[in-house]
Amino acid sequence: MTYPTLEIHRDIIARNAGIMLSLCRERGIEPAAAVKGFNAIDEITDVIVETGFGTIASSRLPHLERARRRGYPARTMMLRLPMLSEIASVIDLCDVSLNSEPETLRALDEEAARRGRRHGVILMRDLGDLREGIINPADLIELACRVERDFQNLDLMGLGANLSCYGTIIPTCENLSCLASDALEVERMIGRKLEVVSGGGSTSIPLLLSGEMPSGVNQLRIGACIMTRGEIPGLPEGALPELADDTLILNAEIIETGEKPTHPIGVLGVGCFGNAKTFEDRGIRRRALLAVGAFDVGNHEKLIPLDDDVKVLGCSSDHMIVDIHDSSREYRVGDRVSFKLLYQSMLYATASPLIERKIF
Repeated sequence: MTYPTLEIHRDIIARNAGIMLSLCRERGIEPAAAVKGFNAIDEITDVIVETGFGTIASSRLPHLERARRRGYPARTMMLRLPMLSEIASVIDLCDVSLNSEPETLRALDEEAARRGRRHGVILMRDLGDLREGIINPADLIELACRVERDFQNLDLMGLGANLSCYGTIIPTCENLSCLASDALEVERMIGRKLEVVSGGGSTSIPLLLSGEMPSGVNQLRIGACIMTRGEIPGLPEGALPELADDTLILNAEIIETGEKPTHPIGVLGVGCFGNAKTFEDRGIRRRALLAVGAFDVGNHEKLIPLDDDVKVLGCSSDHMIVDIHDSSREYRVGDRVSFKLLYQSMLYATASPLIERKIF
């Protein structure tokens, strides 16, 4: 076997997906499964669809093309605002897209007309995270009425918001109540009920658990929480104990071991990516060098060693250094060190063609 390898545990993923699906539906939420975080790997998406998710969502069109090709009985949703250069593909591959720009909506409407299709849109409201969306509620409501009135090939499905991704703003009853209130005003103006009020992603789960989710919110776009419970900030202590975080396991091979100082010797400069570093001098300690690096996993801080006594010290593009001094295991060259993945490392590792996948 060659390393690094990525173990994909379908039974654990299925259990997590079932837990999250039941949690949402019991509280009046119909979740969409965001598959971007694990690069829409077929063997993972298959399991999630089999669990009962009715919408497959991604910000990457090739992921949704893959879902269409596999013939899932599920809607496809484009999570990133469409580029004008990809409008034809959005109409071809997506049942629904998130939008905020009138020009983009016009292009979607015209392309849908050319193809004899209808396309669902969710208009995005910026609740303060300052990524996508219309920040003025009056402008949002005006655009919603315009879509309903003027765009004959678009279906106004509802409103949505994104939180926690850029501005780190957490979902609260207060900010999501603004979204629900906007939806009620749109419904009053257009004279019908909206199908969707989409209240964010995995970071909204603690609000759901606390019972503070505004009643008007009926959709979440979740993905990270299916794969790793460590990516649900604000999760109360002891909440969702049955949710596992070992759905994916990365195995890397040791190529060198030995004792070395913990502080570099000489004048400090910058690392291989141009960043300055600080080091704690802990004396001489035993460490291992692994044949995996930032090229494969992104930020080394987003890895969790399965051996609690191993500590990740850092990495360059192709090497990772781990402290094994306190481990009871006698690590040798050729042994493997295994890690659970947080979201960023999952993004990198599942997208890498240089990491062999093992399906369990």
